[in-house]
Amino acid sequence: MTTMMRWDPFQDLRSAQDEMAQMSPMLAHALGLHTQQGNERAMTSAWAPALDISERKDAYLVTVELPGLKPEDLDITMEDGLLTLQGERHFANDSSEQKFHRVERRYGAFRRSITLPAHVMAEGIEASFEDGVLQILVPKAEEAKAKRVQVRPGRTEISAASSEGASSQDATPS
Repeated sequence: MTTMMRWDPFQDLRSAQDEMAQMSPMLAHALGLHTQQGNERAMTSAWAPALDISERKDAYLVTVELPGLKPEDLDITMEDGLLTLQGERHFANDSSEQKFHRVERRYGAFRRSITLPAHVMAEGIEASFEDGVLQILVPKAEEAKAKRVQVRPGRTEISAASSEGASSQDATPS
């Protein structure tokens, strides 16, 4: 008689995480795989908030989920086409009377950088924050309009300015 067992494709990943956490606490900390047991709070770990980027005719809209943060906890910069959002979410409960059985929400410092196309107006960026959702509106710059060049019949000689003081006005069409 054959016994069938249900295969869990994530069990191998969980086992590998547990092994790494046991082998090297520093590596586990860097990968965000650590927690403290007992009455102590969960250690902070690196995290990145979820975000959406959409494009409108006149602007790009970046929407970021940041529950539990306040506008003063955020720092937004734009430099060389790179929009950077950073801040920190603090662990809310420091009560010694509470014993946590599970802590799944992420705390600590975060940083997200988004590369935007070169044709944006950095000086026109606006940000709003309501109900834990940050919206950053990055206006597009007016696109360079194509210039139509008139083609004249005949040949035009273009002379370079010489050391004798010749100018470009000396060019004569044939």
